[in-house]
Amino acid sequence: MQSSRETTRWQIKNVFHPSDFSEASEIAFAHALKFALISRARLSMLHVATEAEESGRFPRVRETLEKWGVIPPGSGKDAVSALGMDVRKVVEKHGDPVHVVLSYLRRHPADLIVLATHQYQGKERWFKRSVSEPIARRSRQMTLFVPHGVVGFVSRDTGALSLGKVLIPVTDNPSPVPAIDAAVRTAQSLKCSKMSFTLLHVGDQSGMPDCPVNREEGWQWDQTIREGEVVEQILQTAADISADMIVMSTKGRSGFLDALRGSTTEQVLRRARCPLLAVPVAAEED
Repeated sequence: MQSSRETTRWQIKNVFHPSDFSEASEIAFAHALKFALISRARLSMLHVATEAEESGRFPRVRETLEKWGVIPPGSGKDAVSALGMDVRKVVEKHGDPVHVVLSYLRRHPADLIVLATHQYQGKERWFKRSVSEPIARRSRQMTLFVPHGVVGFVSRDTGALSLGKVLIPVTDNPSPVPAIDAAVRTAQSLKCSKMSFTLLHVGDQSGMPDCPVNREEGWQWDQTIREGEVVEQILQTAADISADMIVMSTKGRSGFLDALRGSTTEQVLRRARCPLLAVPVAAEED
């Protein structure tokens, strides 16, 4: 682990949240809203409906902000815009989710995508491999995945933040720098004053890459090396430190659903008990 390194502060201007109106998406929505609220950003929510789909509705932004105590009860629409937020809700009917999402992202690029992963639960068509793989091949955005059944680090009821411990698995390939920078920028964006970052390398001591870190007051950086099967060690370390989030670089020109393909990231995501931030290396290098 190297000495201090300055990280350019990440300005989140556009947060994108695809929703299927499920309970899992409600948890992801709370995270998307928190990022947009603190960053004074645009929050775009998109849903693709089917002919046979039962009626549903987007999460209520004003009601949520009222519940969080951010705005007074009974506030009008102007109360949200007064916070510096711009909320957009888009419903596409009878379209292919892959084409709809890619088309929207081409027209409205996002700095951060926040979505639930419950590919084996309920309304799974958003996250099946038949949907995720083509998107992964053609879209390259940083994405926060909130696994099904995980409460995450933003309380849906109060909006309170509980992000304090972050696990960053590191290796030479892909480069660990994008993941480290993303972890730092996330903490900075959410104004987290006390943080504990753990850099994990699975393998020999000699394989531990140089990891330049950002040292701020109240932030602690630890380094650990373990031997064994990579996925198991990542999951075990996350459990051992009670990680609030895992941050992983994804190799190559992979997209925001790379974590559902067949990679190490995918295997970690399907079993992780905390949100996972996937950072495409190519997106950082461009």
